[in-house]
Amino acid sequence: MTETVIGSAKRDHIIGFNKPFTMIGERINPTGRKLLAEEMKNGDFSRVEADAIAQIEAGAHMLDINAGIPLADEPALLAQAIELVQSMSDIPICIDSSIVEALDRGLQVYKGRALVNSVTGELEQLERVMPLVKKYDAAVVAISNDETGISEDPAVRFAVAKKIVEHAADYGIKACDVVIDPLVMPIGAMGQAGRQVFDIVGRIQRELKCNTTCGASNVSFGLPNRDGINGAFLSMAISHGMTSAITNPCHKEVMESVMAADVLMGHDPDCLNWIGKYREPPKDGDGRGRRVSKRKRPART
Repeated sequence: MTETVIGSAKRDHIIGFNKPFTMIGERINPTGRKLLAEEMKNGDFSRVEADAIAQIEAGAHMLDINAGIPLADEPALLAQAIELVQSMSDIPICIDSSIVEALDRGLQVYKGRALVNSVTGELEQLERVMPLVKKYDAAVVAISNDETGISEDPAVRFAVAKKIVEHAADYGIKACDVVIDPLVMPIGAMGQAGRQVFDIVGRIQRELKCNTTCGASNVSFGLPNRDGINGAFLSMAISHGMTSAITNPCHKEVMESVMAADVLMGHDPDCLNWIGKYREPPKDGDGRGRRVSKRKRPART
C-alpha cells in the first residue's frame, strides 16, 4: 500500500492508505489574519510559536507553514518561521508557498524530509517546482488545476492530477511522493462539491495509487457552524480514501470526527488512539479501583 514518508530531524511520519488520518495544522498562515501578518512582517514570531504549540497539543501530526505577506520578504520570513518551529519541536513540516524562491529557501533550512505545498498542473510551474522537489528529496502536494483553471468536472480534475504524477515520474519522483489535492470547493456555492471530491479521491487511490490531501475548511466557506460541516466532510472523505488534510486540529468537532472515522475504518487498532484521548479518569469516591475495607468486628468477651 502507498506510503508517503515525511520527516523532521528526529522522527518520521507516514501518510498512508491504512494509516491513521494525517492532520496538518493550518494555523501558521497569515492569509486572512491581519495581526499575524503584521507581526511576522515586523519580525515578531511569538504568535507563530503559540500557534505551533496549540496545534501540536491538539493532536496535529504535521504543521503547514506559510509566510505569504504582500510587500514582505517571503523567502526570509518562511525560513525564519521554519527554523523557529524546528527549534521548539520535532514535528514534521509542510512548506507552503506559491513562490518558488520561498520554497527553495525553506527547503535549504529545513532539517528532515519536507512536504512541499504545492505544485499545479501548469507546465511552467511543474518545470520549476519538480526539480526542487527532486533536489531536496521532498514529497509534494499536487493541486489538480492547470492553465485552464479549476474545472467543475471531476473527470478533468482527475486528468490534471494524472498529468502531474506522470510529469513527476519524468524527474524520478515516485507516485508515493505525490500527495494529490483534488480541490475542495465551497458547498454553499456548489451543491455537489462534496460528492465530487469523494469520487475523485476514490479514483486517485485506485488508479494513481497516490495519497490525498485538501484544504478542508474551504468546504464550509460562507456557512454557519463551519466546524460541524468540516468534521462531517472529513469523516466522509476518509471513508472514500482521503489520507490527510490541512485543517485546524484545535477545533473539537473536527478532531473528534477524524478520530472516530479512523476507528470505524479500522485505522486505529484496538481503538487505542481514541481511548487515549477521550477516556475519562475515574472520579474520586466512585469506588473503582479501590479496596473496600471490612467492618471491624467487635471483640469477643
